[in-house]
Amino acid sequence: MEGVVDHEMRDVLTRVGGYDRCVTEFVRVTDQLLPERVFIRFAPELEQGGRTSAGTPVYLQLLGSDPKIMAMNAVQAQNLSPLGIDLNFGCPSKTVNRSDGGSALLREPERVYNIVAAVRDAVDPSIPVTAKIRLGFSNHDALDEITDNVFRANADELCIHARTREDRYTPPAYWSAVKKVSAKAPIPVIINGEIWNIADAKKAQLDSGCEDIMLGRSALTSPDIAAKIKSELTGGDYTAMSWWSALEMMVAYLQSSKNQHPMFVSNRCKQWLVFLQRHYPDAKVLFQQIKRMKAADEVFAEIKQYQHEARI
Repeated sequence: MEGVVDHEMRDVLTRVGGYDRCVTEFVRVTDQLLPERVFIRFAPELEQGGRTSAGTPVYLQLLGSDPKIMAMNAVQAQNLSPLGIDLNFGCPSKTVNRSDGGSALLREPERVYNIVAAVRDAVDPSIPVTAKIRLGFSNHDALDEITDNVFRANADELCIHARTREDRYTPPAYWSAVKKVSAKAPIPVIINGEIWNIADAKKAQLDSGCEDIMLGRSALTSPDIAAKIKSELTGGDYTAMSWWSALEMMVAYLQSSKNQHPMFVSNRCKQWLVFLQRHYPDAKVLFQQIKRMKAADEVFAEIKQYQHEARI
């Protein structure tokens, strides 16, 4: 969720409830030791005990390919007392993969072991070290070897996005392919991918054998999806968020963001409205009204006018 689930987004989503944990956008580790300010930029929550304002724990995610440098940066991050460190082996971006990061490493399972083991050995045992992978790079053939290496490296948890790198985000997600992993895993395994609603969550759990799920893009289509799923699974009584509440949340997020890029408000607003259209048909109307706007003032004025006219 690079470029999407930033600090402010984590803040507004966790205020709705339902989330047990968040993971930051990935911090790219190349060939040098990053200063602490870089980790704080990606995870301002580190300055408030590693939690969002709603109290939800946030793990710091690192992405890199050199075990020694990854371990050095994990130790540097440790000085800021993160509640956990997550290692990204799942990013399908061509740019990231060409620079030997993310899911490119799934072609070499031993390297996955070396990175996880180096980070796990380097940081204090009290700090969880978790890993995020896909089913493989172009097929599932190495899944057993990859996951066994993660277990052997003493990771605390494993999250599996149930598609290969070459599948990218094309439906479906192959939840059932994870069942053989969860059945033998000595650590918790979390299922991820193509979970858009309560029915998907239940089927993903059943097919994968995983108790826990990780949400991604669906959190932007339905901001209260975690609360709805948790309520359903625990027998609670939850009233779903209305379109108007979702819109107010989006406006609050845009207004609170510290991103100074002049196009941020218009670009992020359009991006979020595209996601929201999947769950709220009314989002399409508003998107059509602002899709050619660039200035933040224009966008906010149009949204305010839309809210006023729709509620007369």
